[in-house]
Amino acid sequence: MNDPTFYLTMAVAGLAGLAMLSVAALTGWRGWLQFKQHELDQRAPGREPAVPSASQRIEIADLKERIRKLEAIAAGVDL
Repeated sequence: MNDPTFYLTMAVAGLAGLAMLSVAALTGWRGWLQFKQHELDQRAPGREPAVPSASQRIEIADLKERIRKLEAIAAGVDL
């Protein structure tokens, strides 16, 4: 283990691993920033909020009613 090439090899391998992790983290960071930029572009001023269709509103009302029923069951209230 006192061989200098062993230490050199370990150092090079460590630096290569660190470089790979840095590139992966940078790629993820750029992707996250691009995602957030896209979110901000969707909420740009001057855009009118999308009005949900009648079927979407009915579905949301149905889901809310299901949640109320589940909460009542969890609270032990008899419907």
